[in-house]
Amino acid sequence: MNTNRFGELEVLCRAPARMTHDHPLLFIHGAYVSAWCWDEHFLPWFAERGWAAYALSLSGHGASRRRDHLDSYSLDDYVRDVAEVAARLPAPPILVGHSMGGMVVQKYLEHHDAPAIVLMAAVPPQGLMGSAVGLMFKKPTLLADLNNIMNGTDVDIRSLQEALFHQPVTPSALRRYYHLSQPESHRALWDMTLFNLPQPTRMHRPPMLILGAQHDHLIPPDQVHMTAATYGRQAEIFAGIGHGMMLEQDWETVAARIAGWLTERDL
Repeated sequence: MNTNRFGELEVLCRAPARMTHDHPLLFIHGAYVSAWCWDEHFLPWFAERGWAAYALSLSGHGASRRRDHLDSYSLDDYVRDVAEVAARLPAPPILVGHSMGGMVVQKYLEHHDAPAIVLMAAVPPQGLMGSAVGLMFKKPTLLADLNNIMNGTDVDIRSLQEALFHQPVTPSALRRYYHLSQPESHRALWDMTLFNLPQPTRMHRPPMLILGAQHDHLIPPDQVHMTAATYGRQAEIFAGIGHGMMLEQDWETVAARIAGWLTERDL
């Protein structure tokens, strides 16, 4: 793995031994994490199959700029991060966004095109309100702990497990993920809830793969289907996994579906 500096942004990169795909992949993480979540499995896996694979840490995340100013960052700031990195890559990237990263990708398409996009358990264009209400009634303790993480307060490690995983995860991996997690921008979360939702009529419409997880408590399947309906697509829901689709034991099933879909389109 190489860690590159794109200005003040941290970008993890896995280069293939032999590049067989013209367009690189640019992965955009969700809330409370950074680019590391993609390098556990996805970056090396896709590089082994001929894609140049990059993962961006959004402003205030990981080793990217001004983490001490995290709450000042808006959803539009995150979109500008993606545009900044995309402009420096050797070819227009295919964008893969998870959760909040999926919302960033949708907002990106208001002003930029892409060869294709993949939305994984993405915040729907209708925003986070539906998810928050669902958590309030079904998982109130988890909702409270997510708010505590956002504020930088320590929470029970079991809340991280409940939020991300349905399948077993080793205690050592869970502890490592817990220590790598971080607060999130209040401003960006409010943007995704009410103040800066995507405008589908303004968006470019590249080929789009929309994926969800059967046991996702944060962006449940009905929210994923709502996203798909907005864009005239069919959602695909993976059985037996939770929100952390790239970290679950069956992560390779998800990766293989993305790779197959891209290959079908000569991407």
